[in-house]
Amino acid sequence: MLYNKFNLGFFPTPLHKLKKLSNKHPNYNLFIKRDDHTGLASGGNKTRKLEYLIKQALDENCDTIITAGAQQSNHCRQTAAACAMANLECHLLLGGKRPEVYEGNLLLSSILGANIHFTAKNRKGEDIETLKNILDKQGKRCYVIPYGGSDIIGAMGFVNAVRELKEQLTAQQLKIDYIFFASSSGGMQAGLTLGKEIYTLHSELIPISIDKDETKGVSLEKVVLDIINDGFKKFKIDKKIQISEINLNRDYDKDGYGVVTENERNAIFELARNEGILLDPVYTGRAFYGMLDFLKKEKLPPNSNVLFWHTGGLPAMFTSANQLK
Repeated sequence: MLYNKFNLGFFPTPLHKLKKLSNKHPNYNLFIKRDDHTGLASGGNKTRKLEYLIKQALDENCDTIITAGAQQSNHCRQTAAACAMANLECHLLLGGKRPEVYEGNLLLSSILGANIHFTAKNRKGEDIETLKNILDKQGKRCYVIPYGGSDIIGAMGFVNAVRELKEQLTAQQLKIDYIFFASSSGGMQAGLTLGKEIYTLHSELIPISIDKDETKGVSLEKVVLDIINDGFKKFKIDKKIQISEINLNRDYDKDGYGVVTENERNAIFELARNEGILLDPVYTGRAFYGMLDFLKKEKLPPNSNVLFWHTGGLPAMFTSANQLK
């Protein structure tokens, strides 16, 4: 099941210690998992999901992919790249109005050959069915990838990522106590949760919410819950969880999706100027700030081994020059 995929990236991604930041926070040992190095159109964690989603589309003899997101969507940029590799037509529904100048992920999605449709206030796939009906009438065989690639098929990429992580931890004789990461569309969180169950990973997940808005009227907690319970059925695990068991830290999403505050700026500068690693202003900048806040306030036990899962997103940096001065 986990090997039925269309190879798109370079794995395993690096896992290494943040030496300078560990020295700055001597009560903790800090590590990073580098999914910014997956390789697909500048990298990012969506590569893992897309390996399974693209394979499913090909298995169903589809020739066209439809998905949606914000104009600076990392998922949409990587979907465009995956479609180029798999010889599939790509249609992206992106929120907002068509800008005069394409920048960042939007520019890359265009270069990669995607057909781009601007959808005003709708950035989470609200208009997908309308476009699918049009393309169906044109004779296209469409496969719809949900917002963020977050369903049970996409989540398989992060079930497999837990297997990869466990192999690395064994090889490095390392135990990780806490894993911080950005959670926005739910697939990564659900996949890691399932992977923990399947591969007996004894690390506590601390997903940092990036977007306070619901997806088509459904909370992120409910999205994650449904994917996890679908996964239990898929893997024949005799277990079911309730929404109260979905852990999601919402302490840092009050400013809304894509709003760059002093918190994100400080986090970006902190990692860049100590470790030479670049975050993005939307996802990893906010999640890394959340982790730093935990460390500063000593919310974790002393001597904990703490991992930050870097999910990529570098192209969005080039749309935020005025906010990152």
